[in-house]
Amino acid sequence: MKFVVSSSELLTPLQALSRVISAKNSMSILENFLFRLSGQNLMITASDLETTVQASIQVQDAAEEGVLAVHAQRLTNSLKDLTEQPLEFTLSSDGVLHISHAKGKFQLPALPGDDYPEPQAIKEDFTELSIPAPTLLEGINRSLYATAEEELRPVMNGILFDLGKELTTLVASDAHKLLCYTRKDVVASKASRFILPKKPASILKNLLPKVQDNIQVRFDDKNAVFHFPNYLLICRLVDGNYPAYRSVIPANNLNKAVVDRIELLNSVRRVAVYSNQASNLIRLKLEQDEITISAQNLDFSMSGYEQIGCQYSGEPMEIGFKWVFLAEILANLPGQDVSLELSDPSRAGLLIPIGLTDPNEDICALIMPMMIGA
Repeated sequence: MKFVVSSSELLTPLQALSRVISAKNSMSILENFLFRLSGQNLMITASDLETTVQASIQVQDAAEEGVLAVHAQRLTNSLKDLTEQPLEFTLSSDGVLHISHAKGKFQLPALPGDDYPEPQAIKEDFTELSIPAPTLLEGINRSLYATAEEELRPVMNGILFDLGKELTTLVASDAHKLLCYTRKDVVASKASRFILPKKPASILKNLLPKVQDNIQVRFDDKNAVFHFPNYLLICRLVDGNYPAYRSVIPANNLNKAVVDRIELLNSVRRVAVYSNQASNLIRLKLEQDEITISAQNLDFSMSGYEQIGCQYSGEPMEIGFKWVFLAEILANLPGQDVSLELSDPSRAGLLIPIGLTDPNEDICALIMPMMIGA
């Protein structure tokens, strides 16, 4: 195997694919990138058995097609500080990969590529969906933070793609907060759903910012394939049934406060300094045109409150939230203003951004309350 490639054109996919490789692998071969040279095309693969990502780049002066595996971390660390320049890769007959550049040369042992596991193929009766890359990226950005880290309920550790004939909703929840990101311009030929695990969602989040084309998504009951220019991501889906999320979203919330999102977020963060570290409880008292945010820690004789303006319609009420979750939701919602919609202090509150510019986009966040006496 022999080829010449630009250092920057190679390093970009190497750094992207390095996110796939786990610190602890069940197979030592998975510590490596798989290089497959075919003509002038070099395909690079990284896998942890659950998630596989492939990147394709064009090389020059290619000769002696072949397959090899090379240690991912050593290769990436060797190249990351090089200036833009051509690199010549040559595999010698004794299984050593030689990498030559203008001022030096590296040698790395190469392993036979035949031992590298093949990604799981999806079934012939797959479901297919096309999503614009910016739309998919926005949905992942808006929902990924709300996923859980639970061993007993793995279905909560990913993003639900709930596909319908009229709209598609991405859902994430950790049972304390829930985020629904809905697109009216992304539809499927039939109602279907799958749960994308957190790791491949995070990898897509890093790959998609420079992509403007449509992402072709194919999935069956076990695996999903995301195909877009120069990259292919294959992942095993979370097995299980996602909870009936629509049933927990309260309707007919008569108490509504429209407030500046950043002002409320900053106030919550400041007052939270005085909350009890065990409970993280913060109180919101809603009255006509005003919200009072307060917290106290009786163990250390600390308390604090702030008052901010709002447009409130409803009965005066006081509700408690875990401030960490409230701040997290506020930080991840878009727009200047947000509507806080409540039924009563014992039911979940809704946070809905006001004035979204895209008519095809809807965002709704839910946060569970805490008992005031907690």
